[in-house]
Amino acid sequence: MTKTAFITGVTSGIGEAAARRFVKGGWTVTGTGRRADRLDRLKGELGEALTPLALDMRGGDFDAVARDHGPVDLLINNAGLAPPMSDLQKADQAPLDTVIDTNIAGLVSLTRAMLPGLIERKGAVINLSSVAATYPYKGGAVYAGSKAFVRQFSFGLRCDLAGTGVRVTSIEPGMAETEFTVVRNGGDQAASDAFYAGTDPMTGEDIAETLWWVATLPPHLNINALELMPVRQSWAGFAVTRES
Repeated sequence: MTKTAFITGVTSGIGEAAARRFVKGGWTVTGTGRRADRLDRLKGELGEALTPLALDMRGGDFDAVARDHGPVDLLINNAGLAPPMSDLQKADQAPLDTVIDTNIAGLVSLTRAMLPGLIERKGAVINLSSVAATYPYKGGAVYAGSKAFVRQFSFGLRCDLAGTGVRVTSIEPGMAETEFTVVRNGGDQAASDAFYAGTDPMTGEDIAETLWWVATLPPHLNINALELMPVRQSWAGFAVTRES
């Protein structure tokens, strides 16, 4: 029987690469995104193997989504974003709310709705967290907090699903050059290019291959969490401020 994946955020980056990888592997994919034109373009590329679904993770009838597009063998919670880099005391509230509603509230709501079908098929949930869940950085409090939630949510969900046969994994990438940084910088491609210059970063395709590997492991194996970085990236130690 052909397996089916439900992947959020397939209109760019990791999600788009994942949709291609799973279709290449013989799966059918339901892929979500807010940008209908990009969904249409990906549908034109992948054909009947892709079911596009215009969906904003900040709200919607997720129970209806699960009813209309489930059950599935795999849920990949990929959709997410980061607010502009700013100290919290200088940040506007609206972009922070968008991150919280997307990265946390939407992910929880969709996952809850999809669980009965995943349990029925003894499927898997892969949540896209980040190295920011473990290694904080200046200007990233809300984003890092949201990804720390995703990591801990994954562990807690695994406890809830004990005995069901459903696997749960937190994938925690470091620097991967996608549209993520362009969006974070308000559409400034030059700022994104400067951020990744000379770093030989990971790509959406690199992460998609990792997702494929996790998803196709024997069903008695569970990867709890997987952290990956490009070789040129590492944690840089503690920051210290001194009296002037």
